[in-house]
Amino acid sequence: MPLYLKSICAIILCLSAVLKLQSQNKPLHVNGLTNNFEAQAINATLLNGFFKTLSTKPHKLHSILVAKKDTLVLEAYFNAFTAETTHDLRSVTKSVRSLLMGIAIDKGFVKSVNDPISKYLKSPVPTKNIDIRKNQITIKNLITMSSGLDCDDWNKKSKGQEDKVHKKKDWLQYTLDLPMVHAPGEVAQYCSMGTVLAAEIISRASKMSIATFAETYLFEPLGIITVQWGHTQQKSVLRSGERLYLRPRDMVKLGQLVLQKGQWKGQQIVSEAWLREATTPKTTITGIEYGYLWWQFPFKLSQNTIKGILATGNGGQYIMVFPERDMVVVFTGGAYNSQEDKFPFAITQSVLLPAYFENASKAE
Repeated sequence: MPLYLKSICAIILCLSAVLKLQSQNKPLHVNGLTNNFEAQAINATLLNGFFKTLSTKPHKLHSILVAKKDTLVLEAYFNAFTAETTHDLRSVTKSVRSLLMGIAIDKGFVKSVNDPISKYLKSPVPTKNIDIRKNQITIKNLITMSSGLDCDDWNKKSKGQEDKVHKKKDWLQYTLDLPMVHAPGEVAQYCSMGTVLAAEIISRASKMSIATFAETYLFEPLGIITVQWGHTQQKSVLRSGERLYLRPRDMVKLGQLVLQKGQWKGQQIVSEAWLREATTPKTTITGIEYGYLWWQFPFKLSQNTIKGILATGNGGQYIMVFPERDMVVVFTGGAYNSQEDKFPFAITQSVLLPAYFENASKAE
């Protein structure tokens, strides 16, 4: 882990960006969030100095947003992206599926994460690599990436690596036919298709498409109306396998929902109990703690460690929630399949956290 953190921080020395900082003298009301940069107790010198340094070289960032204490305090867009541009969230969609699974359980569509997936996925059934352990795979195994199937997106030799699955006609059948390489719950491997199975369970249990379920029980209550679902595949794909496209401001809302323990404007959208479980470490993947499709990542600030609850996506898509400081940070970007997509870690640790947290500590 220390080497990993060092490599992330090193990125800040070799990457840069052209940031168009948007601050206003009067509050800009955005469905419950306000942008009033001037009123915030922050280290503006650090922020402006950092942005000035970054303005001399190319970059692949598309947006940076910070909300602190229910207030949008920083909003920046670049590379032709704007506040109204929807963005491919990539694997941030997985963390949204976690919220949707919690809602499905809260509302009784799904009984428990401990239910076997076969209770809801009556068809297709495995026709290859028959293994009694497949009957033991639970929903919890899917959302902790520990199904035991040969499904590892970060291993090109894995038969269930997502790029291989995307070439198949029937994603569900192919995934269920994968060989078992571990007992369910034994080893966590990053498996996108497991989360697609989880989304399909929600869809079948509720008798709605995952898009309709999300609109009804999550997006509409949050006032999120600009929503698209799609995929980079040119062909039509399984609805439960589609990814979300949202505006960065609406990504902030999702982070706020997690920060506020499932509440939004007095309404409990997803239960506090679910969010507590979803954001509590259940396993580790590459040494990083992982809950129900949410990462737990430690950031360093002076001599302190600050816990971040993260939704992450290829290319530099992030929702970072910091409960200790009542803060949400959102990034979008275009650094697909590149180490440059870790640049937001460096920005957060070296610029945003010191600018907001250290100053807040002194002010408080």
